[in-house]
Amino acid sequence: MSCDHLICARCSHPVSEGRCPTCRAARDELHGHGPAVPPAVILAGLVLLFALALALRHGFA
Repeated sequence: MSCDHLICARCSHPVSEGRCPTCRAARDELHGHGPAVPPAVILAGLVLLFALALALRHGFA
């Protein structure tokens, strides 16, 4: 869904312009979806996976 054609009920301007707090909140809700998992968690998982692979390769596990 896009906010290009939505009109704000509060200020009667396009939501994409973000003229009032309601417009800005709606625009951020539609366009503000970031990754579900933070990059630090992904990096930590990759480091643990690499350590496990090394341990299995050298017979420590």
